[in-house]
Amino acid sequence: MGKYEKLLKYRPENVEKKLNGSKLLLINSKPIFQAFIDIPVIVMVCNCRIRHVIPGILRAARELDAIVGFELAKSEGGVDGGYTGQTPEIFFNTIVEYAEGMNYDLPFIIHGDHITVTDTSEKKINEARELIAAEIAAGYSSFAIDASHNEMEDNVRITVELAKPIMDLGIGLEVEVGEIKLVKEGGALTTVEEGYGFIKAVTEKGIKPILLATNNGSKHGNYAPGEEVHIDLKRTGEIFKAIRPFGVAIAQHGITGTPLNLIGQFADYGIRKGNVGTEWQNIAHKYLPQDLMSAMKKWCEENKKDIKFATKPFKKEIDSIPDKNKQQIADEAYARAKEFIVAFRAKGTASKLVEMVK
Repeated sequence: MGKYEKLLKYRPENVEKKLNGSKLLLINSKPIFQAFIDIPVIVMVCNCRIRHVIPGILRAARELDAIVGFELAKSEGGVDGGYTGQTPEIFFNTIVEYAEGMNYDLPFIIHGDHITVTDTSEKKINEARELIAAEIAAGYSSFAIDASHNEMEDNVRITVELAKPIMDLGIGLEVEVGEIKLVKEGGALTTVEEGYGFIKAVTEKGIKPILLATNNGSKHGNYAPGEEVHIDLKRTGEIFKAIRPFGVAIAQHGITGTPLNLIGQFADYGIRKGNVGTEWQNIAHKYLPQDLMSAMKKWCEENKKDIKFATKPFKKEIDSIPDKNKQQIADEAYARAKEFIVAFRAKGTASKLVEMVK
């Protein structure tokens, strides 16, 4: 483990319980984003709906000495396994299995992405509460509460209520204001006043996030053929400047399909966490056996579902594809991960973090 070993002190209590005896550097996201808040680098955090991309991403991060993360949103991997069939426990164990198998010795995080509360009902709040508890028990080291679908006052109230167990453990928290949805689909770009007002309100109530996700014009999933990317980096930078006094940086969602030359500018506007999700699904689908992919597409047609929803019913078949296909997926994930890490200026972030630790 060498020079990275002193980062073990950043493993949260819940992770220690899960990794007792292991030297894996699964660490708290809080000290990472605090250290890099004023340094123009972005930590890549990957929504791995299909497991075979994970070793490629880890290999790229190791080669480039980069901090990296893995995450699933509530819809992807909730208590019921979401549409990927991965509960928090399954996802945690999958990441750890690959990391230990590779003797991975660099720092990384496991993040609960989009712990979403779509309305103010106690049912939805309880679902989020249960998921947070499950992710803490599983060993997650970072969390994102997303009540952005609600009015500002309710967003603040729900976020504060749900964040307490995360704050008690001292684990890094991402929050969200302005639902991430294209304007043409009913979304609205987050204003500077909304970003500042939201962070000020939750901070005054004792909740101290380290990241804020906003609607700056990105979208989740693939862009349609001919659809243009319109991300308002100027406003993103203005929001970062407004919330920086609270120790908060920007988390960027919806990166798949964004040109690398634009991604290369993100770090200059206060973006410190970059979520990459559908990209890895696309790579996995490219190399799945043709008969399996045909069966998945047929299922989607019959059920009128997007291809991502075929992940859970075909999980057993996907997990057990031939080694040749697994290697093809891992190899392309490795190559693509390197491109993202370079564009994010994240090369060398693992060593930089060690240097900053006293």
